[in-house]
Amino acid sequence: MRTIGHFIDNRAAEGTSGRFGPVWDPATGEQPARVALASAADVDRAVASAAAAARTWSRVSLARRTSLLFRYRELLLAHRDDLAALITAEHGKVHGDALGEVARGMEIVELACAIPEKLKGELSTEVSTGVDVASIRQPLGVVAGITPFNFPAMVPLWMFPVAIACGNAFVLKPSEKDPSAALRLAELAAEAGFPEGVLNVVNGDREAVERLLAHPDVAAVSFVGSTPVARAIQRGAVAHHKRVQALGGAKNHMLVLPDADLDVAADNAISAAYGSAGERCMAVSVVVAVGEETGDALVDRLAKRAAAVRVGPGTDPASEMGPLITAEHRNAVAGHVRSAREEGAEVRVDGTGYTVAGHEGGFFLGVSLLDRVTPEMAAYREEIFGPVLCVVRAGSYEEAVELINASPWGNGSAIFTRDGGAARRFQLEVEAGMVGVNVPIPVPVGYHSFGGWKDSLFGDHHVYGNDGARFYTRGKVITTRWPDPADRGVDLGFPRND
Repeated sequence: MRTIGHFIDNRAAEGTSGRFGPVWDPATGEQPARVALASAADVDRAVASAAAAARTWSRVSLARRTSLLFRYRELLLAHRDDLAALITAEHGKVHGDALGEVARGMEIVELACAIPEKLKGELSTEVSTGVDVASIRQPLGVVAGITPFNFPAMVPLWMFPVAIACGNAFVLKPSEKDPSAALRLAELAAEAGFPEGVLNVVNGDREAVERLLAHPDVAAVSFVGSTPVARAIQRGAVAHHKRVQALGGAKNHMLVLPDADLDVAADNAISAAYGSAGERCMAVSVVVAVGEETGDALVDRLAKRAAAVRVGPGTDPASEMGPLITAEHRNAVAGHVRSAREEGAEVRVDGTGYTVAGHEGGFFLGVSLLDRVTPEMAAYREEIFGPVLCVVRAGSYEEAVELINASPWGNGSAIFTRDGGAARRFQLEVEAGMVGVNVPIPVPVGYHSFGGWKDSLFGDHHVYGNDGARFYTRGKVITTRWPDPADRGVDLGFPRND
């Protein structure tokens, strides 16, 4: 069995804890590898490497930093198929979806290549006689990222390219469920020419996370994961006086008005609900149909399309949706479908008990469509994080928006309509950090920032975009006076604005 370790000082590093976690092939249910789970000492070694690198990396010119990032982008482009194959092997998503993940991550590398624009300071001259004031931004030092299993390449790429471009050194703790893509990203960074210690990877579980939160040399922590863990990460980071951005879970709603093109809405809802097996925080979890007639017509279309989704191994070009990440997660998602039926929902499409011929041991689940779900049901209240789409009926636009805004989450929301006035009203009234108008998954492009509201975000900054540059730097204001050579004498009075 293959053993996966860490990446410190631009080279593979073995762990010292003696503890290992399983790495599964979700399509077969077999365990081809195990991953070393870092001890506190392993984390300390990675942070020490980063701290040593940060002292010199922060003084490397912007021109040099960006030239390395351009080289890194070219390596990612050349190896994107290899990265996608690693994602498919350990996460299970289909190859095309994995390629898309790499492409979206590369957007942030391209943003980082333009970091000089984000780091420009400000200057005011002659604020007082002979006095100038400048505002600049400087790196924090060592920063850490804790990333989830569902996007093992994209989410790390949301973080470390911007942090490194700003002059920081980075310690990445990826999900122990699918660690190989993150390690490959680090290997390519070393190949691009980044100095030792600028990017380190430690694999691990709670012990590694807690040490990163407590380590005195780690100045900031970025996190993406579930809401309970995001809340705990924020508390732990703040308790140790660290800057934190912690993105949590979601229950994203898609509002469909009676005037919408229902075929277009159904196509988009299916793609947004079942892509990546529903294991993404921007998946559409709930469709809110306004009016019984709209709901009936829409659910008929959804059921027809859901039943036709081709589920199979991610290596099969015919597959549209792969397996879930683990057997435990598959069983938990199936349990939500069963409980929804018991609570009174209509199960229009039941994906539980699904198997794939030749892959009977795989962690497969078919798609499920639940109609007439109510806010009291567990399937509505909890983040399922799987291929389950709930349909809720609302009597009016106002009732629908009130329902959406009552959710504790506020990650993303979308509206499908032909009415520009209704769409404009929705984008202003809905309580969500990212809004789509006839766009089901409104993930911002790289030069805008990603992040939600309410229980979907803990901390003041979103990731990447302008917020990313601000999070990984801190401001400094410099007031300067160079006396005119013609001036002579000593003045002990208070400086005047004249």
